[in-house]
Amino acid sequence: MFKKWLQIIFDHRISLQERMFRVVTGVSMIALIFILPMGRTFMNWLLLAVSLAAIFMITKVSIQKERIITGATAIAVLLLLLFPVSFFTAGGFYSGMPEWFVLCFIYISITQTGRRKAVFFVLCTAETLLCYYISFYFPKLVARNTPRHSFFDSANSVIMVGLLTSVLLMFLNRLYEEENKLAKEQKKEIEELNRAENHFFSSMSHEIRTPINSIIGLNEIILRGDIPEDVAENARNIQGASKLLLTLINDILDLSKIKSGKMEIINDSYETGELFSEIVNMIWIKAKEKGLEFRLHVDSSIPSMLCGDAVRIKQILINLLNNAIKYTIEGSITLSVRCERLGLNRVRVWYSVEDTGQGVKKENIPYIFNAFRRVDEEKNRHIEGTGLGLSIVQQLVELMDGEISVNSVYTKGSKFVVMLEQDIIDDKELGTFTLASRMKVHEGVQYRQSFEAPDAHILVVDDNDMNLVVVRKLLSATKIQIDTASSGEECLTRTLEQHYDGILMDHLMPEMDGIECFHSLRTQPGGLCQDVPVIALTANAGSDNQLLYRKEGFSGYLAKPVSGALLEAAVMSILPKELVKLTEESGQSEIGKDVLIFEHAKRLSLMITTDSVCDLPQSLKEKFHLSVCPYYICTDEGRFLDELELKPDELLMHISEGWSGYSQAPEVEDYERFFADKLTEAQNVIHITMAKHVSEGYNNAVEAAKSFENVTVIDSGHLSSSLGLIVLFAVSMAEKHASKTEIVEGVKRLRNHISSAFVINSTHMMCQSGRISKRIQVICDALLLHPLIVLRKSRMVVIGMAMGDFTHVAKSYVRRVFIDSRNIDRSILFITYAGMDEKKLEYVQELVRQYCPFERVYVQKASSAIASNCGPGSFGLLFMRKNEAVISFAQADRAEETEVLG
Repeated sequence: MFKKWLQIIFDHRISLQERMFRVVTGVSMIALIFILPMGRTFMNWLLLAVSLAAIFMITKVSIQKERIITGATAIAVLLLLLFPVSFFTAGGFYSGMPEWFVLCFIYISITQTGRRKAVFFVLCTAETLLCYYISFYFPKLVARNTPRHSFFDSANSVIMVGLLTSVLLMFLNRLYEEENKLAKEQKKEIEELNRAENHFFSSMSHEIRTPINSIIGLNEIILRGDIPEDVAENARNIQGASKLLLTLINDILDLSKIKSGKMEIINDSYETGELFSEIVNMIWIKAKEKGLEFRLHVDSSIPSMLCGDAVRIKQILINLLNNAIKYTIEGSITLSVRCERLGLNRVRVWYSVEDTGQGVKKENIPYIFNAFRRVDEEKNRHIEGTGLGLSIVQQLVELMDGEISVNSVYTKGSKFVVMLEQDIIDDKELGTFTLASRMKVHEGVQYRQSFEAPDAHILVVDDNDMNLVVVRKLLSATKIQIDTASSGEECLTRTLEQHYDGILMDHLMPEMDGIECFHSLRTQPGGLCQDVPVIALTANAGSDNQLLYRKEGFSGYLAKPVSGALLEAAVMSILPKELVKLTEESGQSEIGKDVLIFEHAKRLSLMITTDSVCDLPQSLKEKFHLSVCPYYICTDEGRFLDELELKPDELLMHISEGWSGYSQAPEVEDYERFFADKLTEAQNVIHITMAKHVSEGYNNAVEAAKSFENVTVIDSGHLSSSLGLIVLFAVSMAEKHASKTEIVEGVKRLRNHISSAFVINSTHMMCQSGRISKRIQVICDALLLHPLIVLRKSRMVVIGMAMGDFTHVAKSYVRRVFIDSRNIDRSILFITYAGMDEKKLEYVQELVRQYCPFERVYVQKASSAIASNCGPGSFGLLFMRKNEAVISFAQADRAEETEVLG
């Protein structure tokens, strides 16, 4: 029986949870056998028998029903009930029972989890304390025990508890050792499986590329000929399907390399103009065939030559552009490139791909970069692809220490933004120019070879006969003399007999591979081709293989399948120039005049935006190109846009005629449209809102920002011109090229150093907008009370009441605000008001000069949204308190010490 129990415990087919449950339950049953007989009564022996039977049944049923946690909980409850009985019948703390309470804690810690464990710990602790309390204050309830029995019971209990705890820990250690051993074995199996998977993908890539090379190459030969239109259409369909298959293979191979950590980023110098040209020439026809407009906006100041992995950058952009074309039915595809200088020899480049397609639902945006997952599967089931493209793009960007984000509004389009930092090789600016396509054959344009070299002699080495046929046919029009070899040994034999002007060499060949053959060729005694350029023409694709061939000394590298144009270009690059006769360029067509390839398009890296309630002078808004999202004013006559459709004076005039009105924050859809528009002008947007507990603007903006990864929403904690001060601070930091994180942290620090206080002339508007109750409004009117309101932790707080006419109220308010002028930053003050005449404004300014003069004072009308809440005759003094983080607004034209707008 015991042996069988041990076998069950260490059986790996049984879950770890069940094995632990069996162990601790067995220990608990042994404990009860020792505990309950301490009472030395028939009732204790009966209770022991019943308890053991109950535990046995609970254990059996919970294992059969796979309800281990439930069974463990039932046994824990049973132990909590049995231990007090044994405690009082055995002699209380004068017996050996107290030591057994430790075992109850151990059982709970092993079998219970989460909140249930905490509850049981509390119950066990309370039960222990209660037993001791009753035993101490009510000793008559505890059975009497002789000192001899107490002594031996205590000694036995200490020994048994120690032994059982030790046994339990040994069992648990053994279980964990077994599980760790099993986990290590599984980890080893997984690693071996990953290695086998990577080997499989690599082999699959090579094996599949070889026949695809034959299909694409021979199909290109068919297209070059004079064939009927229906045959040409079939051939073009074959070409398209073959290239799609090749794209899928490349995606799978790249993903496997990234997962295995074998993907390497190879930074090298490249021409930016050439990179963009290649991308355009691959994409514009796809867009045109689908009836989409293709646009390209490139910053003309981008350096003409940078250092980076051009192959991977091109792969990222082509993946994003292909994705945009796939998911766009009508409209346009836009590729924008912008750069920002970081230093003398380094730039930060933003690449953005924008489409007018179906967009992505905001709940799906977090999953858009997941491999093998396609969001909105039912709607997109007709779209080709593996779902790997965006995952590969994200991981390539991360490998290059860049950033990628997506902004999307469902049914309206998406925008992907990639940021990469690169070194400058040539500081000369790229400039603005129009580019002609370098595409070869496309529907009806007759192929012509790019050169002829009848006196040139090359050798093609490949163990696949079909590959040799393809190369020979693709180069036939150039009239080059071509010899072939099907192995490395045959190649070496031929190079002893014949000098070649160039060699194309396959890599993976039996017996002697291409690299071995290449090194033997370079050191071949009596060889006639020791210095001849050799190009690796292989199905082993990837930048890591490109690096390998470069290190080995090859003159070039071509991945199969290869097009005729690319093959001709590679061969022409290694042939002696005197043997090459160039022909007139053919197969080139101008991209339509409606497509401008390079266009100067300056974009901000970061834009600060806010709401119309910021109450800043128009001159400052224009000076800092500040964009504001308008609030709504809801009146008896309808809903109007703040400042745009209803000015403050008009609102107050209508209110005096009996209108009622209140402000309303922009809705989520309004913010989405606003953010989408601003992201056409900047790569990132920081939107600063009014205090979140005063308006729904913050919550609506946050909800809208979920559709855009490049939008950050900040709660200013203030309103009116206090919000404006914070916005000016953020704009100033942005102009100094502060990062998004630095600006966000700076704003959060500054909002604690802004004084935002208002005196309300009449409480009627506040009552209408629901800010105060009708009862308070009546009391304020009856007693001529004017509330003093401040903003604290994004909430409006009434800090006092002023009584009397305007002169007395204004003087009391100004004196109270400036009572401690030593802590005030006197660089700038806003006197923001609603419905006050010039005489009252001049009086307030005079009071300010008496108590605390400022360098610049802006007398600013409150926006309609603010005026609709505070009512006419209200004003506020808004300024900053001293703080090392507070900037000096040097950009705000210090020549204007006082600006009166009104």
